[in-house]
Amino acid sequence: MDQNQPEKVTPLRPKRPCPECGKPSQRAFYPFCSKRCKDVDLNRWLSGSYAIPGRSIDEEDGDPA
Repeated sequence: MDQNQPEKVTPLRPKRPCPECGKPSQRAFYPFCSKRCKDVDLNRWLSGSYAIPGRSIDEEDGDPA
């Protein structure tokens, strides 16, 4: 490699806005911009605000109890 030419560094992840507040994301908290936004999102998962849709218990196939 030529020592006069600096190497081009390819970022590991694309820069995206923080999903909580829209500010630019920071490498240490990716994809969030800060620990606060990261913790807000974690709290939403833990409190059940986010849910993955699925079939209701009544619709599931299985042995009758």
